[in-house]
Amino acid sequence: MSLKYAVLAALLEGESSGYDLAKIFDVSVSNFWAATPQQLYRELERLAEAGLVHARVVPQERRPNKRMFTLSDTGRQDLAGFTARQPKPTATRDELMVKVQALEAGDPGAVRAHIEERMVWAQGRLARYERVRRHLLGGLGEDEFLRDGDRVGPYLTLLRGIAFEEENLRWGRRALEILEHRTASAESGQRDRREPS
Repeated sequence: MSLKYAVLAALLEGESSGYDLAKIFDVSVSNFWAATPQQLYRELERLAEAGLVHARVVPQERRPNKRMFTLSDTGRQDLAGFTARQPKPTATRDELMVKVQALEAGDPGAVRAHIEERMVWAQGRLARYERVRRHLLGGLGEDEFLRDGDRVGPYLTLLRGIAFEEENLRWGRRALEILEHRTASAESGQRDRREPS
């Protein structure tokens, strides 16, 4: 899948500048699709050229003019067709997992530090996702929002992001526990070999 459909889906929120779209991505799309602001600006230009979004210029005083983008009918139809197609299975590429796989060939202390860093990252993302969750619910209870809310898609993707980071924390705790146990066992074995019988 290209960035195209993530941008079209984000524009379901309404008219947006490239800057605003980057903020939308940072808050509600980054848990499943990463893109830099520069990538978003380039994609918006391509989508406008293809007629999938409408662009209009908003004059501003003391600042450069701002371009605002909205989803066109053609873009909405393309997005609808995309939602009907079978998604490709997710392919995971995670550099940390390669480092963990190669643990015995490298520096176990460094690998532990990498795992701890990933856990800190996951905790930070979870805190951010909780703020987004409160914003999306807008004071409603979850059941009420899921029953009556205007757009449930962003909430469902947020739940997936939360589950992903919670699993990162669960795995990290277990991995550190195993590594700690192995380190303690190895140190105990070395002491036993040094002590006279």
